[in-house]
Amino acid sequence: MASVLEDPALERHFKGHKDAVTCTDFSPNCKQLASGSADKSLMIWNLAPKARAFRFVGHQDTITSVQFSPFGDLVASSSRDRTVRLWTPSIKGESTVFKAHTATVRSVAFSQDGHRLVTASDDKSVKVWSVQRHCFVYSLTQHTNWVRCARFSPDGRLIASCGDDRTVRLWDTSTKHCINCFSDCGGSATFVDFNSSGTCLASSGADSSLKIWDLRTNKLIQHYQVHSAGINSFSFHPSSNYLISGSSDSTVKILDLLEGRLIYTLHGHKGAVLTVAFSRAGNLFSSGGVDCQVLMWRTNFDTKSYQEVLQQHSRRSTPDPAPHLADIHPRGPHLHHPKPRAIQISPAVADTQSADPHVIELGQAACRSTLLNGGSHSLPMQTAVNGQHSNSFPAHHAGTSGEERWREEESINQPGASSGSQTGGGRGRREEEEEEGRGQTQPLEVLSGHPSCLDTTLRHIVQQLDILTQTVSVLEERLTLTEDKLKECLLNQSQILGVVRSSEERRETGSEGTEGSAEDSS
Repeated sequence: MASVLEDPALERHFKGHKDAVTCTDFSPNCKQLASGSADKSLMIWNLAPKARAFRFVGHQDTITSVQFSPFGDLVASSSRDRTVRLWTPSIKGESTVFKAHTATVRSVAFSQDGHRLVTASDDKSVKVWSVQRHCFVYSLTQHTNWVRCARFSPDGRLIASCGDDRTVRLWDTSTKHCINCFSDCGGSATFVDFNSSGTCLASSGADSSLKIWDLRTNKLIQHYQVHSAGINSFSFHPSSNYLISGSSDSTVKILDLLEGRLIYTLHGHKGAVLTVAFSRAGNLFSSGGVDCQVLMWRTNFDTKSYQEVLQQHSRRSTPDPAPHLADIHPRGPHLHHPKPRAIQISPAVADTQSADPHVIELGQAACRSTLLNGGSHSLPMQTAVNGQHSNSFPAHHAGTSGEERWREEESINQPGASSGSQTGGGRGRREEEEEEGRGQTQPLEVLSGHPSCLDTTLRHIVQQLDILTQTVSVLEERLTLTEDKLKECLLNQSQILGVVRSSEERRETGSEGTEGSAEDSS
């Protein structure tokens, strides 16, 4: 195995967020990458060279989770502002708002068919929503503390959830009952997900452990202790042969699940790594962290194609559906510690494709929102002013690192924190610092030599030109698609005409033959 491994390589980095990057996800066709941040904005990075990026503004607090729908036509995001939004990942920037929970929404995920959403929240509940009807369906409420993450199984029959009550729960979506509970977590369970076949379930913890259970036997089959700090996110490779994890120890680890060992350690981030995600094809993966960067890596180490892996599984003698982790040895509980043979990769963080993309700001003028779940009014849309967005952290943290701000916000939002400290003096200090910040920025406008209104007008004109350019490109793409469809229709029509003519010729030939045989017989 070691002879065919190639090192993963940093392919691109994206700079545009103004605070910690908390979540990332690739579109199904791998043409876009979505990222959410503590700066309250959702970024859609178009992966084509020199393509523009979109910044969607609407959430009123940190975005905690983001995911493309299975068909790529929607992007779901969750936030500390207690809402979930469904975005159209295009220049239109339209969004629909779900007033989802009574506390921070920690995660959002689509079902495999794209019809349902599952959300997890600090209100200790897991909720399921209808995407098409834009309505709440049902709740799952047996967790006794914050729920950090919830995911559908690939077949949609199960939901897995985990949280600060140190449990991983498995739910039956038809009966709405909790059918299993794994309670051997050493600390808060931070993330949970199924492998691609739904035969195994993995969870990560604040105690830096990562565990994998076989759902057919309900037994722990692998236990990794390879990080030196809590794991914030992980992602299965589509083949289920590999897993990547991001940790507060500033590293991304790559595990070979078939061999049960750590194979790579990546050091591309400065500070905690909060999110990692494989693309749907598995040839790319992303990572984001408190350094405000989104890094895109090329896998390289998976030299075997997924189809070859499937063919190998199909030749196995066991009747279990492929692919799965039944080939992992040993099958019993086994603790894997990091070993010196893991390859350390410390790349120079540089964009190998293009310069930083131009960002199109989509604020109040471009985003239409409708608040659902009745009774409440829509939250006011956040508008981009001169390209700046207010952060979700106090202004007096401007000189501190992103990781320190992230840790402080997490400590403020702990269940035991007093509400008085959050709503009283803290808010007063924030207002004072914002006033000081405004006082410091005024001289900059005077020194620029142009009236601030002129700068704003020019920026607005540039943004409108960018939107027109993007609209023209979209129209060109649609025209090209129309031409392709027309050519396809003409080709099909000619083929059908050819078939009809050939059948008519056969009929004529057959009738002539029948007449000739009749004359001969007479």
